[in-house]
Amino acid sequence: MGGDPLASAWFTALSVSFPRGEDFFIATLRAYRGDLPPRLAADVRAFIAQEANHAREHTLFNRLASEAGYDLTAIDARLLAFIAETSATSSFVNLVVTACLEHFTAIIAHDVLARPDTFTGVAPEVLALWQWHATEEIEHKAVAFDTWMYAARRLSRWRRWKIRCLIMLKVTALFVSHRTRDALELMAQDGVTGHTAKRQLRRYLWGRDGALRRLVPAWARWFRPGFHPWNGQDQARIQTAKIEAIA
Repeated sequence: MGGDPLASAWFTALSVSFPRGEDFFIATLRAYRGDLPPRLAADVRAFIAQEANHAREHTLFNRLASEAGYDLTAIDARLLAFIAETSATSSFVNLVVTACLEHFTAIIAHDVLARPDTFTGVAPEVLALWQWHATEEIEHKAVAFDTWMYAARRLSRWRRWKIRCLIMLKVTALFVSHRTRDALELMAQDGVTGHTAKRQLRRYLWGRDGALRRLVPAWARWFRPGFHPWNGQDQARIQTAKIEAIA
């Protein structure tokens, strides 16, 4: 990330989480595909195809990080434990968790495309990877949510809202704590440790215009009773990204 050890650690931590996370998303939505209306079933098929491609490319990215000397085994082990714990609940809970995490990826994707300054000095192929991934995450940002809403259609509106809000709070706590721990572990492998590392990463993530702080308003929209992922329109942004990619 242009020689920035904090940004590099954060984005690598995100990348390490993607292949297993996307495999989890695919398995979760695949379990519901046969029971969905035709149009939503088609959206799920497209979602699965895109997520499989993301997993493939980030597997390569992560392999390059390993070849550069980073040990990702502990991070990967924590991911496996989280997925195993979540998968042991129920397909319905897995679906809500997937919808919550897809909200995270969508708002991060929006930030990636809206803030090109984040990638100043980044190698062109790395920039292309993140912008391509971000564009497709926005394209399918409503699929998991729509699938969950269909699966929960017999619940009252109040109960659906309560379930998704409570699970989002838990998912948020785990997502932020796990990715922060992952980034600190990667920083430690670069020799940045202790209170210095924690203070620097906290400032990068939560300081003025921090990488996570600036996502809070978009994250908070999830808790509105009438929330839908496409309430925040991104069609123009992804069309621009596609045109730029072709050019």
